[in-house]
Amino acid sequence: VVPLVLGGIYLLLFLTFGSLTRAGVVLLNVPFALIGGIAALYLSHQHLSVSASVGFIALFGVAVQNGVILITTMDALRKAGKSVRHAIIEGAGQRLRPVLMTALVASLGLVPLALSSGVGSEIQRPLAWVVIGGLFTSTSLTLYLLPIVYGWLCARMPSEASELAAADEPFPG
Repeated sequence: VVPLVLGGIYLLLFLTFGSLTRAGVVLLNVPFALIGGIAALYLSHQHLSVSASVGFIALFGVAVQNGVILITTMDALRKAGKSVRHAIIEGAGQRLRPVLMTALVASLGLVPLALSSGVGSEIQRPLAWVVIGGLFTSTSLTLYLLPIVYGWLCARMPSEASELAAADEPFPG
């Protein structure tokens, strides 16, 4: 199911941005989230289970949402005529609070599930640990590495400027 979810996410990102490159940059959040989810399972001595897999799917959604928030802002600043460097710095600064709030609300809401020990907790704990650990690494790396990758790709691919300009043009006819 997870590969199908990732394929569906990539397709929706491509339809949103109209660019394989920017969809790929946003999809980089998935490995960032995966690192934290796997580490959290390992450190909490939980096993990969169905509920942990559901946690990964939910985690991928939040991680991708944070990437979309950041990349959309940087693209808007570039369309407004800002340089790549200025768009990255200003965009990351503008979206720091929304990205942190999204991650903190989801993570803090799952802390009671992660620490529970009552009936059914063996099902809830893996899901909670996956989401908490994944959001920690995903948010950290989204705010640090995603702008770096975005700037690197914009510098390496001159077609990015024309893609951004073409995204504002209406469909012919």
